Amino acid sequence: MGGAEARDARDGGNDRTRFARLSEATYNRVSGPGFFVVCVSIVAAWALSYPLFSSAKSWQVVIHTVGSVLTLLLLVLLENASKRAEEAAQEKLNVIAEALAALMDSGARSDPELREAAAQLRDAVGLEERH
Repeated sequence: MGGAEARDARDGGNDRTRFARLSEATYNRVSGPGFFVVCVSIVAAWALSYPLFSSAKSWQVVIHTVGSVLTLLLLVLLENASKRAEEAAQEKLNVIAEALAALMDSGARSDPELREAAAQLRDAVGLEERH
């Protein structure tokens, strides 16, 4: 994927799935201070709700259940966002390596060692010559 293709893929948010958009939005919300305030509010509401329960055990089950469900959902969404971030970073590195290899090739006309280094760079990152 060349630079223009990578830019189009990055800018073309319309072809992303609903899940990808949801995970990105969740990642943006969870990484901010507002989500921390929501979590503290949930814990405070839970702590204040003790008199509403007949036993301490059922009161504790509520926070464990809510915490487990939220953790599972956030884990799936954040892992998806993390995977896409890794793929984007790898694509950027591939474009940089391809540009460096092309630059090395342009200077390699008079230096066979540089030509070999460019070939090794392409092999290391799996780049292919594109015509």
